[in-house]
Amino acid sequence: MDRVNASTPSASSADAPARAAFAALRTPEGAQLLAELRDHDPADELATATRLRRTHPAELVSAALGQARLRQRAVAKFGAEDAYRMYFTPNGVEQATRTSVAAHRAARFAGLGVRSVADLCCGIGGDAIALARAGISVLAVDRDPLTAEVARANAEALGLADLIEVRCADVTEIDIAPYDAVFVDPARRGGRGRIFDPEAYSPPLSWATAAALKAPRAALKIAPGIPHEAIGPEAEAEWISDGGDVKEAVLWYGEGFAPGAFRATLLPSGATLSAPAPLPAPPVGPVGRYLYEPDGAVIRAHLVADLVERCGGRLVDETIAYITSDEPYSSPYVAGYEITDELPFSMKRLKALLRERRIGVLTVKKRGSAVEPEELRRRMKLSGPGSATVFLTRVAGAPTMLIGHPLG
Repeated sequence: MDRVNASTPSASSADAPARAAFAALRTPEGAQLLAELRDHDPADELATATRLRRTHPAELVSAALGQARLRQRAVAKFGAEDAYRMYFTPNGVEQATRTSVAAHRAARFAGLGVRSVADLCCGIGGDAIALARAGISVLAVDRDPLTAEVARANAEALGLADLIEVRCADVTEIDIAPYDAVFVDPARRGGRGRIFDPEAYSPPLSWATAAALKAPRAALKIAPGIPHEAIGPEAEAEWISDGGDVKEAVLWYGEGFAPGAFRATLLPSGATLSAPAPLPAPPVGPVGRYLYEPDGAVIRAHLVADLVERCGGRLVDETIAYITSDEPYSSPYVAGYEITDELPFSMKRLKALLRERRIGVLTVKKRGSAVEPEELRRRMKLSGPGSATVFLTRVAGAPTMLIGHPLG
């Protein structure tokens, strides 16, 4: 049986074609093809491939088209300037940290004076790049030979090769003693898709935690849905959202972090909400004039009670993360709405109300409801100049519709 995160750092027969194809992409001919394919339309790929194969080897054309598709996908995470200079694998695009999140993490390390990091399970190098751009020298380690080659190529393509050393190795055999900090990004996908059990990560969370506790400082990237009971008391746990979408969670260890604390960070603003421990369950009460929808990172970090206390409000239901109050409250951690109507759930009543108010644009939000927003909008047959937001939820356990509009 292979050891944790282990593989032979030499090419197997299965690896050879992929590595040969990647090497071809880095030749002048390959670079020319990639530049030509930068803005190509995937819908025209068959015609494009036929044309290019008249003057280029078929294998190179296939590799270039595949890499062009990956670069187009990677723009959302890395931005066009970097994505069209970098190289990717399908898993690498899927699992790589987006630049904004990696930069936030690198800034936390740099702010504590970290000058060197062992990046274990580096993938295609997204985090290593952010660390290097923060002025930190990086040892980037991955067990897969092709992935390591891609990470090395990315460091060179972005002018960071002097700060990033890439090594193809078993991470369990890396001596982390010379480094100021350790970063571990375990693989959370397997042959059957996403892995939810932290002990099924590669390497397992228990191994990564043990490695983190040996270092002066450490960060472990984990799935945002990790059960809180799987987080040890030595870690500061941070959930990060970007543009309102929760992207990941990080466990921080060592000097400068707060063991046992929970934190929610919102990007791009960088606003951070933290608490040393979860507060008691917040009060529940009737819907007031205002409703607040906490950011997903706040919900994942179990910090909703903290916001309830800050705004002097209450939950609409003990199982639903909607906060209500009688006075307006402004915070980067919530989206606020003024509520005009509270009705028992009824498609017929909602349709009549929207028709009466000539609502043509309807935003549908839901928590605790099985109704699909698109299906509801289709059945409403919207028409008119007005707009509104409807919340499909539960209030004191009862299916309820709350109608209103955003504050500000």
